[in-house]
Amino acid sequence: MSGDKGSLALTEAVFYILLSLHQPMHGYGIMQNVEQLSGGRVMLAAGTLYGAINTLVERGWITALPGEGNSRKKEYLITESGKTAADVELVRLKELVDNGTRIMGGR
Repeated sequence: MSGDKGSLALTEAVFYILLSLHQPMHGYGIMQNVEQLSGGRVMLAAGTLYGAINTLVERGWITALPGEGNSRKKEYLITESGKTAADVELVRLKELVDNGTRIMGGR
């Protein structure tokens, strides 16, 4: 599925993971960053995070960086395909907010 442009809506967790990986980060750092970005509303469980990471690596949206020595910590970084998928999602979300604001009056 490499090169997938992300024509489907992303889950909130996946969108936050992609946002987090605009800088190299390991799994625990991603969990902390997502919690901080969402104001504590989104807290990723390890199983959810690593399942999403595996899927994103398979899609070519993120890549694992070479590790240091025999460290078990892997760092990941978003790819250009991942940035495109996040951009597509951002446009979709903006459309939702714009239409909601227009129809509901921005309550």
